[in-house]
Amino acid sequence: MTGASGTTTNARGFRSDIQGLRAIAVIAVVVYHAGVPFLSGGYVGVDVFFVISGFLITTHLLEGLERDGHVRFASFYAKRARRILPAAFLVLVLTVVAAVAWMPPLMMKELWRGAVATALYVPNLLFALDGTKYLAEEAPSMFQHYWSLGIEEQFYLIWPLLLALGWRWVRSRRALFTLLLALVVVSFATGVVLTFWVQPYAFFLLPTRAWELGIGGIIAFLLLRRPQFVPTKVASLVGWIGMAAMIVPVFLFTSATPFPGYWAAVPVVGTALVILAGATSSRFAPTRVLSGRVMLFLGGISYSLYLVHWPALRIPQASVGYADPLPLWATLGLAALCIPAAWLMYRYVEDPARKASWLTRFRPRRSLLAAVAGSVASIAVATAALAYSDARPLDAGQPAAATVLETPPVVTPFVPSNLIPTLDTVQYDLPDISGDGCHQDVGGVALPPCLYGTEGGPRVVLFGDSHGAQWAPALRAAGEAEGYQVEIRTKNSCPSISASAIKDGVPFIECEQWRDAVIKHLNDDPPALVVLTNFSSNELAGDSATTWQAGLNEMIVKIEAPVAVIADTPDLRATPAVCLSGRLHDAEACGLPRDAALQSPTRAATADAAQGAGVPYLDFTDYFCSASRCEPIIGSTLVYRDAHHITATFSEKLGPPLATRLAEVLR
Repeated sequence: MTGASGTTTNARGFRSDIQGLRAIAVIAVVVYHAGVPFLSGGYVGVDVFFVISGFLITTHLLEGLERDGHVRFASFYAKRARRILPAAFLVLVLTVVAAVAWMPPLMMKELWRGAVATALYVPNLLFALDGTKYLAEEAPSMFQHYWSLGIEEQFYLIWPLLLALGWRWVRSRRALFTLLLALVVVSFATGVVLTFWVQPYAFFLLPTRAWELGIGGIIAFLLLRRPQFVPTKVASLVGWIGMAAMIVPVFLFTSATPFPGYWAAVPVVGTALVILAGATSSRFAPTRVLSGRVMLFLGGISYSLYLVHWPALRIPQASVGYADPLPLWATLGLAALCIPAAWLMYRYVEDPARKASWLTRFRPRRSLLAAVAGSVASIAVATAALAYSDARPLDAGQPAAATVLETPPVVTPFVPSNLIPTLDTVQYDLPDISGDGCHQDVGGVALPPCLYGTEGGPRVVLFGDSHGAQWAPALRAAGEAEGYQVEIRTKNSCPSISASAIKDGVPFIECEQWRDAVIKHLNDDPPALVVLTNFSSNELAGDSATTWQAGLNEMIVKIEAPVAVIADTPDLRATPAVCLSGRLHDAEACGLPRDAALQSPTRAATADAAQGAGVPYLDFTDYFCSASRCEPIIGSTLVYRDAHHITATFSEKLGPPLATRLAEVLR
């Protein structure tokens, strides 16, 4: 039947307006991932999906409890498996196959980890433990979009059990509602706290996201108690308020919004209001718009569209490298092609699997066994793909001349067989201070004794963040050559400037504590020289360039010892080793124009601050770059271990030119 609102409801309780909500949610996510600039909050579409899922599943379970007095667990899980897994496994396998064909071999190990976690229904746990930054990840997993599917699968596993146990204990819908409300409050509070403490956990884990599905469950309780819970007179207003709360964040939220946190309540509550209001017949409600033909079509294929859009966008990007994002016209074109692809998958995979008689005829057992078989097969395909990639060569089969530092540098245009470090070991080419406790991690505030070199010689202190730490091998080599001591004071993501650092969108308190302690230590026992050097793209509170220059000036004044500043190293924007593994004979394709590699708002601010304070500014860029290009391989040495950190091997080779410049400063 069709109510005055335009919402279609059939005998099974199908609500066409919810299909419209699904359409809005999936389009928001797809255009956000396509990089449309004014839709910077499109990620909230997933939150809309969570509310819808919580509402539909809780409605189904409550109706079963009231009708039968118990949950038919095997039947429930079998239906969920038929609904979700066939399309999910198909996209997983096709993604692995496409990755083998088009992605660099060094990306395959990470892809294998993601594929296995996805096949085991725990991709969100993997991303949380890896500290993935969903809103700012430069080279995300090909399976990152499965995180929300992992949340829902884990919810479907636990939620029926909780409702069944609650029903058995209390035998009261009101008491069960109170229990659900308490779980929602606890989950929401936990999510808010963890967003400002360890954001990846808040973003990816079920306990911090369960409240969103729980809000949908609350709506299910309310509508089962009173089918038209919102009075007709205000249903339209409530519906449109909900639509605004759901859609406005798509335009106003950004990657800087602390999310999920309390901001997630805006689209979640908005979706809940639309669902509540949509159950009441109202002429001017948004349900008429949500029930349009296009919305019904997109809502129908929304699950398949969500699955296919991410690999369709990310695999082409990975194949060309992450240094430069694909142009908007290309990503929008790929997103548009995903719609017919999603329809095909819905028509020939998703819908047939849900109705397949060979799965439904033998009760739930066959569906559940097929789910296990799908997981095993997916893991087998991913493992075979990894084995094939591991067998591929990682060099061009010819050596290069040994590295000799010159300006301009002698660039090697291929991946040499004598490359040091090799492409598959470069991630471990770290300064010794990363393993002996002298370089502090994000949470560390200790000041251990970290002196190296000739005892009794002049003391030179290296003070900075991880980009300061990368100069430790060069400075230690210089110290050994010139007979002075080197002291290390470096900490991840904590620049040696007097400005408030930000970490994951919140104030970086440990940085402030550690930095103040270092300054006191230096002033209590002044060294011969303090060398300041930092990553030029650190996150700060306030305008980046202005705050950076003022903060560096203030730091130079605070330190009661001579100071020198080293210019930051060029930034290649993407990990060269990954790119090089797919371009063994065209290494220069993995470099960048010099202007692009030096493009940072704080680079000029650093030079201006040093010049204004009258302290030496040591710039070694010409050892990395020619007049026009910055390349990843110089001689037989791989320069970078990731997009912007240099290898310990190359850093040590910078020891002689650094010693020459420091000798001038210390003279």
